[in-house]
Amino acid sequence: MLAILGITSPIFLLIGVGYLAMLGGIVTRPQVQGVGTFVLYCALPALVIRALTQHPLQEVLNPHYLLAYGLGSVAIFAGALLLTRRLQRKPLSASAMHAMGMAASNSGFVGYPVAAMVLGSPAAVFLAMNMLIENLLIIPAALILGELGNHSGVGFREALRQTATRLARNPILIGLTVGVVFSASGLTLPGPVAKTIDMLASAAAPVALFVIGGTLYGLRTRGMAGDVGQIVLGKLILHPLAVLLAFLSLPSLDPFLLAGALLFASAPMISVFPIFGQRYGLAGVSAAALMMATLASFVTISLTIWLLDTSGMIATH
Repeated sequence: MLAILGITSPIFLLIGVGYLAMLGGIVTRPQVQGVGTFVLYCALPALVIRALTQHPLQEVLNPHYLLAYGLGSVAIFAGALLLTRRLQRKPLSASAMHAMGMAASNSGFVGYPVAAMVLGSPAAVFLAMNMLIENLLIIPAALILGELGNHSGVGFREALRQTATRLARNPILIGLTVGVVFSASGLTLPGPVAKTIDMLASAAAPVALFVIGGTLYGLRTRGMAGDVGQIVLGKLILHPLAVLLAFLSLPSLDPFLLAGALLFASAPMISVFPIFGQRYGLAGVSAAALMMATLASFVTISLTIWLLDTSGMIATH
């Protein structure tokens, strides 16, 4: 157990450093947002490009992994929609945000740093595949449903067009496209460019964790226990279980692929969840859910690593 804490503690200590930096006035919220922009637009795309150009394309785009992780995520997304829309009678936009919070992991800012500590360099390959699922499947579906339910007169085609426009400007997807082109063509990046990308990619994990800590400062959780608890439970418990069942339902199970999938599925929801929530009138709930899920994930991620270790799927010592 001490070995597991040796993996997870530095990750959450870095989150704590970001929180304390905000608490002590060392950095301001606009500065933290600026650092977050650097991670989103520079470090994470560089990390994805490095993963794609350093591994064969068939290894990065593993159909078994994409199918299983995608099925598990879609199952949770659909289940959350059914629960909130049909049973709890919430508006469609609110239901879409609940579903996003339960099914879209913070793969870049939390999942990757954890997986890198446990699995090493293959964590970047898992990151690239998860980014495909989250940015091409879960997040677009939530945004389209959110726009349709926002009572703004937006039809399905217009909502689809708006979402496609946002995706075209998504830096992660741009990085994925560049990496796939180089990997598929066999071309190599020029030496200085490759070194620059490597330096940016190396900054992704620690800087992302610092940003998460700074983002958590000042968030409030009062008066929203029911919705917040539901989203957090769905993300940290039900999402990993759904991904596990999806992998077990497919033939030729690869324990290493399953281990990577569970580590990423155990991460809290995407860090921009409160930004999306604010657009659809759920700023307080989404911010509180992000805070509670991030704090609780210290326990759930440690438990996941312990279970993977005791089952022999990974070795922490």
